[in-house]
Order: sequence, then C-alpha cells, then structure tokens
Amino acid sequence: MRVTRVGVLVSFGLLLPASNWLLLSRPSKAPVRQQLIGAWRLVSDEETVNGKLTKLDQTGILTYTSDGHMSVQIMDRDPNAMQSGSPVQYRANGYEGYFGTFDIKEAAHSVTHHVEGALVRSLIGKDLTRIYSFSGKQLVLKSSRPDENWRIVWEHY
Repeated sequence: MRVTRVGVLVSFGLLLPASNWLLLSRPSKAPVRQQLIGAWRLVSDEETVNGKLTKLDQTGILTYTSDGHMSVQIMDRDPNAMQSGSPVQYRANGYEGYFGTFDIKEAAHSVTHHVEGALVRSLIGKDLTRIYSFSGKQLVLKSSRPDENWRIVWEHY
C-alpha cells in the first residue's frame, strides 16, 4: 500500500496544534526597519485644511538606507499649485526636499526623520515623526502632530 504525499501532509497537519499549523501556513514578517529599506515612489498625498480634503497632484521619491539614512523629494506637477495651508511649511515653490537619519519606534508605529538638510531651512535640526502602516507594497505615512492633517502613500519600487 502506497501513502501519497497529500495523505502524509493531511495527517501531519492533523497532528500539529492549531497555532503551529498557522505558523507553517503564513510567511514570517520582516522587521519594520527591513520593510522600510529601499526606494518608494509617491502614489498619493492628501491633506485636510479647514475641513476640506485636498488630493495633491505630485510626484516624488522617498528613500531609506540600511545604515539609517533617509531622503525625500516631492514636487507639485503644476508649477502654479497653491502652497499648503499647513502650520509648518515643508515646501517652497512647489517643491519639498530634505534628508537626514531616521529612527523607528515599533510599539508606537512611528518613524522619526532627523532633518540634517532641507530646502526649507527652518526644518534643519528638527525631528519629524510620522505614523506608519503597511499595506502590501505600500507604505502609508501620517503626521504625528494633531495640527497637521495629511496622509501620504508610497509604493515600493
């Protein structure tokens, strides 16, 4: 009598506790730092100003390196686009760009950008904390500040 592989797998699955069976059927998740590493292209950027949701027409790139550095570049597609009504200006002439290092606090689901250089010089030396979440190949960032109401979606290249 021959035992088929299916029969062995079914029997093996029945002998495992349910929690171990789930571990075998689900791939392990990489640490957050590892998930962030690489280049991300801008998918969408939305902000709410005075109760009005605005979808910004922009293009951009966000980069995190394995040695703890980051940079972001975002440009309005329309050179005549209105400046953001946010309390802290991140953009000048329809362009946002800064670089520095980053830290992650997994328990808080936050990544903090430590700005070393920026187009808007008042950002230099600031710590910009973002709340992160992942959805497939996408990274969603939001400000941790209650006075800033924006949401930006990036997709891993």
